[in-house]
Amino acid sequence: MVPSDIQAFAESRTKARAYFCYLFHKNIPDRLPSVSPEMIIPKLLRIKSELENCEGVYLLDHKGVQISPTYTANKQIDEDIGKIRADRAYYYRAVKEGRCTLTDPYPSLITGGLTITVSMPIYNEKEELKYVACLDMPFEEVIKVAHPSPLDRASSVFFKYTYAAFSTALFAVAFLLFIKAVQNFVSEISPGHFQIKDMFEATILLTLSLAIFDLVKTIVEEEILGRHKEHNVSGPHKTMVRFLGSIIIALSIEALMLVFKFAITDPNKLIYSLYIMVGVALLLFTLAVYIKFTKLRVDEQ
Repeated sequence: MVPSDIQAFAESRTKARAYFCYLFHKNIPDRLPSVSPEMIIPKLLRIKSELENCEGVYLLDHKGVQISPTYTANKQIDEDIGKIRADRAYYYRAVKEGRCTLTDPYPSLITGGLTITVSMPIYNEKEELKYVACLDMPFEEVIKVAHPSPLDRASSVFFKYTYAAFSTALFAVAFLLFIKAVQNFVSEISPGHFQIKDMFEATILLTLSLAIFDLVKTIVEEEILGRHKEHNVSGPHKTMVRFLGSIIIALSIEALMLVFKFAITDPNKLIYSLYIMVGVALLLFTLAVYIKFTKLRVDEQ
């Protein structure tokens, strides 16, 4: 497995999960009275017959013990009956999340290649866990199932070049802000012309320049190069968090500058710096809420 395969799987995982889970929900009975292995196993075999390259299907009980043979393409492995699978991700993730799940790629005991297991918990009419149905698919086949269409590929190329154009323009803006901040600093560096206000203004320009540069860096890494370094907050979510974080820092510096300025020149206007501080606090709160709900959505996927 090469990095491009990992990226392809990350991009197609949601589609692949939706496809396989649709097969499970369409064929396997759930939340019915007296649900039994005799009702489930024929449905599992039907799903296996619909998937040309399926490695195998099998059934676990509510404790994670395999209660059926492993039905592969050419044979059934009776020796697997009674084996404990409670420590496997396809069991405990399905039980914990209470829904159909898709594992990460791992070495298959059947073929020796990389495989992915789709698993679905099965409940009775009282919402009690009874079984976990499992299906093994080769890693390459899972990627093919959710392979992007020509339109998807064309739009991906278009957006990649569009992001590259915007990144170039934003980098130019960040560079100009940086040059302006340095000019302001150099012009006021002499002791006779030194003023704290000018230092704050230069700091704000540098902070904004850094915020825009950080935004460009994130866009290039994730939208152009396709790197995904963080799993909890990634893509446009990480871009938003980084950019807003830099803006909050810039506003905080501006509020601090106004406090010094109004404390010396006009104390009656200190209320305006307080308004900015309240705005910064609201931005921090909403950003925290945004990160919280974004992380929940990513975890659910």
